[in-house]
Amino acid sequence: MVEPVAKDNKTGEYDIQKQYALYKNALKGAKQGEVVTRFPPEPSGYLHVGHVKAAMLNYHYAKMWGGKMILRFDDTNPNKEKGEYVQSITEDLAFLGITPDMVTHTSDHFDRLEEYMTKAITEGKCYCDDTPVEQMRKERGEGIESKNRNNKPEDNLKIWNDMRAGKAKEWCVRAKISMTAKNKCMRDPVFYRCSDNPHHRLGTKYKVYPTYDWACAIVDSVEGVTHTLRTNEYADRNEMYYWVCDCVGLRRPLINDFSRLNFVNTTLSKRKLTWFVDTKRVEGWDDPRFPTVRGIIRRGLIIETLTEFMLEQGPSKNTNLQEWDKLWATNKKYIDPKAGRYTAISKEKICTLKLTNRGPEPEITTVPVHPQNPALGTRPLFRTNELYLEYDDAKDFKVDEKITLMKWANCIIKTIKQEGEGLCFEAELAEHDTDFKSTKKVNWLPKSDLLANVTLVEYDHLINVKKVEDDMDFESILTPKTKFTTEAFGDPGLKSLTKKAIIQLERRGYYVVDRVNRSSDFDRDLELIYVPDGKTKTMSSISTKVDVGNLSKGTQKENPEETAKQKDKKAKKEKQAAAKEGGKTEGAKAEGGKTEGAKTEETQTEKKDGAEEPKQ
Repeated sequence: MVEPVAKDNKTGEYDIQKQYALYKNALKGAKQGEVVTRFPPEPSGYLHVGHVKAAMLNYHYAKMWGGKMILRFDDTNPNKEKGEYVQSITEDLAFLGITPDMVTHTSDHFDRLEEYMTKAITEGKCYCDDTPVEQMRKERGEGIESKNRNNKPEDNLKIWNDMRAGKAKEWCVRAKISMTAKNKCMRDPVFYRCSDNPHHRLGTKYKVYPTYDWACAIVDSVEGVTHTLRTNEYADRNEMYYWVCDCVGLRRPLINDFSRLNFVNTTLSKRKLTWFVDTKRVEGWDDPRFPTVRGIIRRGLIIETLTEFMLEQGPSKNTNLQEWDKLWATNKKYIDPKAGRYTAISKEKICTLKLTNRGPEPEITTVPVHPQNPALGTRPLFRTNELYLEYDDAKDFKVDEKITLMKWANCIIKTIKQEGEGLCFEAELAEHDTDFKSTKKVNWLPKSDLLANVTLVEYDHLINVKKVEDDMDFESILTPKTKFTTEAFGDPGLKSLTKKAIIQLERRGYYVVDRVNRSSDFDRDLELIYVPDGKTKTMSSISTKVDVGNLSKGTQKENPEETAKQKDKKAKKEKQAAAKEGGKTEGAKAEGGKTEGAKTEETQTEKKDGAEEPKQ
């Protein structure tokens, strides 16, 4: 990867060294040239914006300290993992400008992990257990020991070897720590389980697979990781991480917790995102409404934006529900200096204006592609005596009113008549009138066969509540319609654009070229996706089909289909918060507040250090 160079941000370039100087000291215990981090996604889905934070923090903190980052595919669950996800994750990281110094797989260490487990069982530190899942969950919550907890090591070794041979499929291996620990994560967690499903790399060679908690600590230490950066959802499991290192006699990497990234009106649940894809409610994993890496990039977010935003979040442990406005406003800062200016006029109720004191001969002049960035060059501007106008601009014109045709001159409206759903005007051009202070400024296009046919696409949030609660009826909180299109005419210069180009349609906003359909050697039809800018109001009087305030701040109104149960839950939380404020915390969870979130193997998280949410 070629690192971004430090340049003036007025040109839209990203000053990476300035960012490094701001955040370098946030990584505790770091030494120049010695830092080794790792990003360990599970290859069971596409990366989303939550993974972006984990990936970028690991990558850029390694770069700040002259170290290296390992990309490790945490492929310990053959039931869900596929080779295609390995490829998609690799591609997505490349999109983000992340080039790992080393690529490994947890499965590279399967033999070593089994050897360590054999040693742990021999030393009486782990035991085999066939307690049913639900009963195990109940016993862990209540601090009840398994009937197999005190079996002899030699008996456990025999079962362990049978498991490895595929002969004891109902058994698992658990750590022998403490069933009375206040931290319920430490109540004999599961470290190995059986599976007959073929592994996407190794086929049926292995019959037992390590859980994340066993494999992560060992592989981190073995691969030389110095700093384990992961979300603070794992804070209760840090004790277990170090227990595993001590159990097998390995060096302890330094854990740095950071908060999980959550956005309003957004779900990062892999299960729910898969449901959207499977039920055809979206186009696929790269749908612009999706929080996946492919979705947000397709919608116009760029690498520089994501890098600055994620580094600014840094290793802070403060968890909050982020609004989208800051991310989109940061994006605008980088795209605006490079976004060429063009015009598009909606075909809906389109209006025409005829300049009666000008002949039909076309005139071609040139204007800057960007008024503040001459490096982008110029583009042709075609003028004729018949023009297209936007209905939202023209609907309030009055006879004898002076208006300004942007990038041309003033004109005086002389006649107005209805023409279909639109309006038809006659006007006189007033090229010598240079008083533009009090006039209405309007976009226009020549009535010409040279114009591009453009489809403008606006997307709304898929979910119509700011925060998705676990007990919500998911289908009841979906936004009924989330894709809106507007057919429009566009500047002839739009035909020269290529896919992924980001532009500004004057007085409409920023757009990214999503599709270019070539209808002939010279004609192209384009599909442009609206790129939010973080503002809560539109650029002008030209209307939009999606509330831009909601795009930035999230849904403003209460979900009308919110159930009584959800309201009761909110009221209970508010009551508990008020009681806690007065030192009377109600409903305080037993055992020091540690929940069943001990996350036994059957409730083990998919979220690999900021990668996913707990399995449902």
